[in-house]
Amino acid sequence: METKTRSVVKAVLWNLLGLAVMALVGLIMTGSIAVGGAMALINAALGLSMYFIYERVWDGIEWGRDA
Repeated sequence: METKTRSVVKAVLWNLLGLAVMALVGLIMTGSIAVGGAMALINAALGLSMYFIYERVWDGIEWGRDA
């Protein structure tokens, strides 16, 4: 079983990577650093929340685990 702290650290690191990628995609698509950055921040906030919830739900599911 995973601790809540480990889930949070994993989620934060994953979202930092996603933030960088989304900022780059937003910049390429819009040509604006401000718009690309705003898109990335909104995506990161939503993604972090959803990923943490997703991880906690799966932590409670026993299916597919070895004893």
